[in-house]
Amino acid sequence: MKKRFVLLSAAAGLLAGLVLANPPAVQPMTPRSAGDATVFADGQNAFSFPAANLPNAERTRFAIGNSFFKRNWVQAPASTTARDGLGPHFIARSCGGCHLLDGRGQPPAIVNRINQTQPVELLMRLSIPGQHDGKHGVVPEPTYGDQLNNAAIHGVKPEGKVRIQITEIKGRYPDGTPYTLRKPSYSITDLAYGPLHPATLMSPRIAPQVVGLGLLEAIPEEEILSNAKAQSQRSDGIAGVPNRVWDAYAKQEMLGRFGWKANVATLAHQTAGAFLGDIGITSSLFPAENCTPAQLDCLAAPNGSDHGEPELSDRLFNEIVFYQAVLAPPARRNTDDAQVLRGQRLFEDAQCAVCHRPSYVTGKAPFPRLSSRALEGQTIYPYTDLLLHDMGEGLADHRPDFLATGRQWKTPPLWGIGLIPAVNGHMRLLHDGRADGVEEAILWHGGEAEPSRQRFMNFNAKDREALIKFVESL
Repeated sequence: MKKRFVLLSAAAGLLAGLVLANPPAVQPMTPRSAGDATVFADGQNAFSFPAANLPNAERTRFAIGNSFFKRNWVQAPASTTARDGLGPHFIARSCGGCHLLDGRGQPPAIVNRINQTQPVELLMRLSIPGQHDGKHGVVPEPTYGDQLNNAAIHGVKPEGKVRIQITEIKGRYPDGTPYTLRKPSYSITDLAYGPLHPATLMSPRIAPQVVGLGLLEAIPEEEILSNAKAQSQRSDGIAGVPNRVWDAYAKQEMLGRFGWKANVATLAHQTAGAFLGDIGITSSLFPAENCTPAQLDCLAAPNGSDHGEPELSDRLFNEIVFYQAVLAPPARRNTDDAQVLRGQRLFEDAQCAVCHRPSYVTGKAPFPRLSSRALEGQTIYPYTDLLLHDMGEGLADHRPDFLATGRQWKTPPLWGIGLIPAVNGHMRLLHDGRADGVEEAILWHGGEAEPSRQRFMNFNAKDREALIKFVESL
């Protein structure tokens, strides 16, 4: 049977008894997942349109940001001075190299062998145990920093290669239906600058789709904190908590919203951090190349700075952030389909909607020059609480980040998730892409999500299919 896919994370709750024989009718969903900003698109470019209500005067900014988001940077010195400065170490030559068509990355398709091509869309985070300095969330690995870069410019050695091994885990639903999960384990080979610290913590990350980020940033902070307060009063084990992180753009501690562990507060910080860590491009927020003292070739490499200025100017940086902020979530599909409506009811019955909170009304954008007023006052349906949840040992990376523990992950938004196959040709889910389908994504969930996982397992095949159809419609 054709596999269907979903990213259901951090959704839990204890629900006893059977689904009502005659449950109340569920109202048809609105297709406008992002209010007036919603774009009605379902093809390969479904994630690449600006907000539908974006004024014409701001569409030029969108086009400029789009160009610098998707085009490759080159090694310095080069005649293309506006795009030189790649590296010295990097994993991609552009933002679009990981977020292809503004969509989602996938892990390399390998089983029990070294990946010879090396992943672009899979990032390996590194750190060591210890007390961080309050501004970085982790203590970087002394020789390789806070992430592994498996590519480098001419004259500089790539830091290493990722090795992924797969172990199959087989099981059965109560109705006898078999399933197979694939558990990845990671190691690093061909280290260019010596061994890793013996206590190194590693955590893989898949690049998520980038639609709706400005709308998420415009959700009032008090709404996210109210999610945590409401969950703290429950007796069923759901206990989402906010992360508090240092933001380089705002220059203060803020509520975390972005990243797999909510370890970034603003889209501006996220963008500047990715430019430095993933492409090796400096900005006014992060003006120093990401070379450690042991990496002498990295320290000696040329850069694209002009008279001490960062490689990415503030003007272009602002346009790239703006571009991401106004990328529109696509409209929901099949909103009046009977199976989808039944799936919506089952999603709620299983308590998934506690953590995947359906809707919000956006407030004012916190940084107006990096966003648009078109995103303000919109009723949106991202299906997230933006909180951290203990997802159990099966998904644990044992790598803390600011207040996030090694078992906690942020509830990711679900909007647009059913269109990932159309955009990117796959539907690999969870933080490292291990789940190849809806059942695998749900069955990996433990911790706070264990009761919902059990509830899903005890659904009959028709009900499981309906819940999947609902999530795919988002």
